[in-house]
Amino acid sequence: MSNEEIASRLQAVIERHLGPPATIFDLRQLTGGANRSTWSFDVEAGGARHPLIMQHGGSFEDQASRLVPQLEPEQDARLMIAASAIGVPAPKVRAILEPADGLGRGYVTDRIEGETLGQRIVRDEKFVGARAVMAKQCGEILASIHRIDLAQVPFLVRQDAAAHVEAHRQIVDRFALRLPALEMALRWSAENAPKNARHTVVHGDFRLGNLNVGEDGVRCVLDWELGQSGDPMEDLGWLCIRTWRFGGSAPVGGFGSREDLYSGYEKASGYPVDPAHVRFWEAFGNIKWVIHCLRLGTRGIAEVGIERCAIGRRIEEPLWDFLNLIEGRE
Repeated sequence: MSNEEIASRLQAVIERHLGPPATIFDLRQLTGGANRSTWSFDVEAGGARHPLIMQHGGSFEDQASRLVPQLEPEQDARLMIAASAIGVPAPKVRAILEPADGLGRGYVTDRIEGETLGQRIVRDEKFVGARAVMAKQCGEILASIHRIDLAQVPFLVRQDAAAHVEAHRQIVDRFALRLPALEMALRWSAENAPKNARHTVVHGDFRLGNLNVGEDGVRCVLDWELGQSGDPMEDLGWLCIRTWRFGGSAPVGGFGSREDLYSGYEKASGYPVDPAHVRFWEAFGNIKWVIHCLRLGTRGIAEVGIERCAIGRRIEEPLWDFLNLIEGRE
């Protein structure tokens, strides 16, 4: 479909939701990923100019799909709507695409100006002030996400820690990925999975790279398609994984301290944080990343491109991080 065709169909969507007449400006594709495409554009509608984003496309499908939570685009949008309603800095959803729109499955949101590239956030002098406050902000934001009423998002897949580990064991079995270190890691994870944890909405991919950051800190939380219901400490652990530090030295996203993350969460949520509980999810998060790397590596260059396919070779780093974590080393 040409850009002109997309713009014409998008104009009809905007007029239905923001009012006619609508004029589309500066439509450009930001990414052409394996699953969803992201488009940036401005629109004049209802007497005002709006900077917007459209995401549309399918979901990551392979022989392990449906074993782990992954939202359809319209569910992704409804989760963001529920998050925004209680003050979480999620993108404001302007429209959910319908079949008659001819654009596939997806949605339109406000576009928030800011930086998402992890390397810049942890290194550039521009963000030195942001780095000083982001860990606390992340704790506060996660506390808000975990307050979303589960009744408002009944489509979320429910998985406690044991079910989450078992799902990844099944992925490994389906792909016949036989690595001794991975087998040991899955056994450790099953034996050490937290029991009787709280059960809340979980973002599922809360990390640097999915945070829109300005000089004042976190402005918006992106990429909600891995939302689920489960142990809220999963989100805190995932944020601390070394892979998502992008070369930064600090343990929380390369930019902050665990103490600031935990204190921000505790003050905003009213629940104490057990560092050992978070450490389980950080350790197991490394194993999840190993398995996802292997999944990407089996999809082939023609399907995902050489850069993503090459991610399949990077399993040694998170395996090493896992072993250090379970042995009590940072």
